Amino acid sequence: MRTIHREIVGGFIFSNDGYILLGKSRPGGVYPGYMTVPGGGVDEGESKEAALRREVLEEVGIDISGASIELVNDSQSGESEKVLRDTGERVFVQMHFNDFCIMLSHKAAEITITTGDDFGDASWIPTTDLAKFQLTETTLQTLRLLGYL
Repeated sequence: MRTIHREIVGGFIFSNDGYILLGKSRPGGVYPGYMTVPGGGVDEGESKEAALRREVLEEVGIDISGASIELVNDSQSGESEKVLRDTGERVFVQMHFNDFCIMLSHKAAEITITTGDDFGDASWIPTTDLAKFQLTETTLQTLRLLGYL
């Protein structure tokens, strides 16, 4: 199996009333069955912030260009198998994560989610309920760093 290396951005998106947006990868994506944040790979020549804006828009339909965005964790890495959409090839992915905290100025109920790309089953979760979900280790670490776990 071929190994690929990817620089990954993740968006820890919070509403102003204490919710976080979580979802699952679509079948064939990384970390199947786990709840995670929207995000994905940085394309060649793309900044991490531009990749974050693009991935969040593609995966959950939210334009974060006017939101408060801060890089909060860029010290984690992870590995997973994945099926490449364009070729169907199964690959082993080594990832370096760049996690951003995104603070939106609206309540969760006012923010429309439209899932697409590699992200599905997205919903707003009260931050007080995070311990009830199966989260990836990298998601857990960043939530701990942010003080939510």
